Amino acid sequence: MKNKVIIITGASSGIGESCVYEFFNRGAHLVLVSRTESKLIKLTNKINKQGGSAIYVVADVSQELHCVNVVNKTIEEYGKIDILINNAGISMRALFSDLDLNVFDQVMKINFYGTLYCTKHALKFILKQQGSIVGISSIAGHKGLPARTAYSASKFAMTGLLEALRIENLQNNLHVLIASPGFTASKIRANALNSKGEHQVESPRNEKHMMSSELVAKKIAIAIKKRKSSIVLTFQGKLLVFLNKFFPNLVDKLVFNNLSKEEGSPF
Repeated sequence: MKNKVIIITGASSGIGESCVYEFFNRGAHLVLVSRTESKLIKLTNKINKQGGSAIYVVADVSQELHCVNVVNKTIEEYGKIDILINNAGISMRALFSDLDLNVFDQVMKINFYGTLYCTKHALKFILKQQGSIVGISSIAGHKGLPARTAYSASKFAMTGLLEALRIENLQNNLHVLIASPGFTASKIRANALNSKGEHQVESPRNEKHMMSSELVAKKIAIAIKKRKSSIVLTFQGKLLVFLNKFFPNLVDKLVFNNLSKEEGSPF
């Protein structure tokens, strides 16, 4: 990864922040993207003071012009783009029957359209480098999860987009990785939206028993280096995806039973 130029969206926390440190340790030049400038400044300064090379761009990836600006700033600073990590995302938890469709729209705009806009405008530069486009998906992109209808829909949509893009560019040596973590310790559940679009504040799951974001970032880096097409993370996640191929009805019941035990479950 030495001297590779890597854009990381959602870089200020969770998997995104862990990717920042992972790729810094591997010698990459970094472009950190998030809506929270204070966190970006702190993170960028820390990387640069330790001898790294990083810039930040404040952006809401649900806005196409913000994504255009991210790409333009990257080219102005580094002259190329080797890797795009589409990590920015938001979750939700509510029954579909209770869900305000504005919440559904918000989740789709950030998770799916954020990936679409960044990928679209960075693609020509990544193709020049025969580089990598990464989508941080989820187990919810393999199996629809109850009370996460918008989140699941956004991750399934991301998978379809990136798989089609990979096949279109088979002769161009474009690497496309779809990374699907299982439950990972991060703030995504605390920041998840309820039926009215308000943040949950508290995670409904025990974060201590989940895979760390640092380990997820390391797995992603290895998968990029090996130019893998997809990875599924955590034993539970791998088991779910495997069983769902052969026993989907059984997995429906297992998923329902597991998620219904969450604190404050809506079903």
